[in-house]
Amino acid sequence: MTDQAHLQALREKYGNAAGGDIFDPHLREVALGQFTGGDKRKWPFAGIPTFLDAPCMPEAANSDDFGGLDIALVGVPMDLGVTNRNGSRFGPRALRGVERVGPYDHVLRISPMSKARVADIGDVPMHSRYDLARCHADIEAFYRRLVGAGVRPLSVGGDHSITSSILKAIGANEPVGMIHIDAHCDTAGPYEGTKFQHGGPFRLAVLDGVLDPRRTIQIGIRGPAEYLWEFSYESGMTVVHAEEVSEASLPRLIEKAREIVGHGPTYISFDIDGVDPGFAPGTGTPEVGGLQPREVLQILRGLDGLNIVGGDVVEVAPQYDSTTNTAQIAAQVLHTILCLMVKSDQNNSV
Repeated sequence: MTDQAHLQALREKYGNAAGGDIFDPHLREVALGQFTGGDKRKWPFAGIPTFLDAPCMPEAANSDDFGGLDIALVGVPMDLGVTNRNGSRFGPRALRGVERVGPYDHVLRISPMSKARVADIGDVPMHSRYDLARCHADIEAFYRRLVGAGVRPLSVGGDHSITSSILKAIGANEPVGMIHIDAHCDTAGPYEGTKFQHGGPFRLAVLDGVLDPRRTIQIGIRGPAEYLWEFSYESGMTVVHAEEVSEASLPRLIEKAREIVGHGPTYISFDIDGVDPGFAPGTGTPEVGGLQPREVLQILRGLDGLNIVGGDVVEVAPQYDSTTNTAQIAAQVLHTILCLMVKSDQNNSV
């Protein structure tokens, strides 16, 4: 360095500073939640694995107020509703095993765990591993308790059929809008004697009166199943195909999404197959030609300030991806949605 005065100033400020000594006031606040004793940080590879390294509070699910949490991270390890490859029942376990996601989002400029009471409360208790309809009854009952306690849920599936029963709880008093990132619209009808299947949760939610189709946008749609999605168009949902998404189009897409959902309560549903299988092969219904992870994160971060009342990340089937990339991407999306939910709570409490 040729500027000796600048070098000397850096030596005086940082020469004897520990790794946990952060001088910027905003970043120092983040660091205070991570460091103890100057430079001591929690080991990412030790301890009990939880979603996003959140506190582990399974006992909260047994209390009427769910421990006074603001946001509950919930696993829903059920994949009886898949049409092809199963395995997303292992999605929650895979995401809990991902280390070093968070604690800070540099775009949204928030460390969500330090701004709200958030915990991993374990998995939805279900009575039968074989009975799809019974599983959905258990899911709905659990989320009705959770929402009734004033706790907002952020869930990890499991197949996408779970979302219809979650929405029955969240939208019980007022239909919600939705921002849905996926390869498939998931608005098909019942098949082979069951209405609960992962290709149809959002038709169910609309017909149940808990999802407002005119406040719903579906992003990343592609593949050979377009003929199944007429309900999306008929009901008034906005469908954005993957071919319409590019770096240049993202600002307008984000603006459109914000206009569609407006200021009302909004749910975010993210299916990992919305991402191209070149990045995320670990899913039951991969569709070539999908979004890049960076595009997904840019879309989500563009939703800052909306009234986000819940969300989910679904369809991670880790056994189809030996690299763990699929779970890594899904965990990062989970953290981003959590940031949006915490910021939404801060904005609505002002």
